[in-house]
Amino acid sequence: MTRRTRRTSSPVRVSLAATRGGDLDGAWWPYSASIAAELPNLVDALYPAIGEVLDIRINWNQTAPAPVMSTLSAAASLKMGWPGGNQRLMALAGDSARVRLLVVPAMTTAALAVMVLRCAAGRALPDVDGGTPAFDAAERAVQAARAESAGWRTD
Repeated sequence: MTRRTRRTSSPVRVSLAATRGGDLDGAWWPYSASIAAELPNLVDALYPAIGEVLDIRINWNQTAPAPVMSTLSAAASLKMGWPGGNQRLMALAGDSARVRLLVVPAMTTAALAVMVLRCAAGRALPDVDGGTPAFDAAERAVQAARAESAGWRTD
């Protein structure tokens, strides 16, 4: 049976690691804070990798504020009240595989979000990006997401 997919006006911004099954398998960067509105397109985009989605779990509730991903240093972020932890995670179980994704807040700058997508999927970054504030912030966000994911039971 062939699966019909929707055509979206904007591509789904998702990255997956080549090898999945660790604490973090990639990231998703929705266009808006309305996750529910964009979820059908994400499910369609993930179909080739995980099959028909059977279950979706998240680690936040609707009243929790979205985390702020910033290129500020960890110390400056904490001083402004932007904790490095509490990253939003989504676990999707398909009929052929499972993935855990870091959900990048929609309001994140493009430069930082792209780095987070690449880091979360374990993809190489151009040498010029290493050591920049955006690279450091992406690494902090992905490390926090991996640590949170390691303690999150989704089975």
